[in-house]
Amino acid sequence: MVVLWDLTNPDMGQMIVKVPASIYALSYEPSKSLLVVGQNFSGIHLVDVESKKEIASRALTDKAIFDIQTTDKAIYVSTGGGELFMLDWELNMLHSTKLSAESARTIAVNEERSELAVGYSDHFIRIFNADNLALISEFKAHDNSVFTLQYHPGLPLLLSAGRDAKIKFWDLDNAHKLVEEIVGHMYTINHIDFAPSGEYFVTCSMDKSIKVWDANQFKLLKVIDKARHAGHATSVNKLLWMDYQEWLVSCSDDRTISVWDIISKIE
Repeated sequence: MVVLWDLTNPDMGQMIVKVPASIYALSYEPSKSLLVVGQNFSGIHLVDVESKKEIASRALTDKAIFDIQTTDKAIYVSTGGGELFMLDWELNMLHSTKLSAESARTIAVNEERSELAVGYSDHFIRIFNADNLALISEFKAHDNSVFTLQYHPGLPLLLSAGRDAKIKFWDLDNAHKLVEEIVGHMYTINHIDFAPSGEYFVTCSMDKSIKVWDANQFKLLKVIDKARHAGHATSVNKLLWMDYQEWLVSCSDDRTISVWDIISKIE
């Protein structure tokens, strides 16, 4: 199920759409007012959130859909079969590529540079042209699967993390040379997200914690966990740092969604 939550009245959710298989990936495109839903082992669905209606769908794969990222021009989908798809908003296939037999786990899009980065379970990051999925470069990035990528909003850096629990910083202006690496958590890092201001970023992990970092000096500022903050009881899987009230939303294997006021605690 895809459920819509009102942060001003969070007790009741509204089901938007129900699909036959599990959902690992969603992407909302504000310019279209459309939500793209990835149905594992099948394809994608376009959903009008306001009307709560599915307006289109397309079968893509018999593998898990791990990530979906969108721009006003295109939809990018990565899968457990190592496939990367690029579709238009009519769900026509524009380009596709498969450069690994292992999973393509995460996508980050940099529209200013017209490129996207994809992290794979073969430990590589591959950089593609965002217009045609032509391969620009590829490099071994981690000691295990790459689970999350984010372009820094203020610096020419790409951040990556994954199963080896390290956060790495790659120089976009110097052939993706490694700038710095940090052992960020005890176990797998599942996701990275930046504050709307770009001053901070957050990471979450299978170690049940969320960590807040200075985005310019890469210093740890705060740890959020169950012992100190009534945090999640199991692996924290996804983060969304919202413009609304600058609240951070986290979700976990414990089947809860938590909303945090982070800024007031670190400033």
